[in-house]
Amino acid sequence: MTVSVLLGIVWLLLASPAFAGHGTGGSMLVTPSEYAKRLLDEGNAPTFIDLRSAEEFKTSRLPRARSIPLTEFQQRYREVPARGRVVLYCACPEEKIREAYQVLRDQGYRNISVMIDGFDGWIKRGYALERN
Repeated sequence: MTVSVLLGIVWLLLASPAFAGHGTGGSMLVTPSEYAKRLLDEGNAPTFIDLRSAEEFKTSRLPRARSIPLTEFQQRYREVPARGRVVLYCACPEEKIREAYQVLRDQGYRNISVMIDGFDGWIKRGYALERN
């Protein structure tokens, strides 16, 4: 089996209700940046939600990402698609992205995960960015 297939299986298993976190402090479904990149390369890209500031987003972002800054997330979370794979990312402490993840879980979203190594992990691997 290829690494992509294995990572996909892990993602699917973790997305099932048996593994999903409930309530604050529950587990958080994660997507490795390597798997997110592979999906992008294969034409199966998730919807990336960039939680960094609007200024940071304007400078550079993951390909086809949408901006919903953490400071606006409580008011704008409904902009996150309820269908299809969604990956949240930022350049913030884990507890901040966990809060955004939990808001979505509490609203019934089951299609979300977090790119735990975030924007910085994407850059460290030398993956492509969109820039203005």
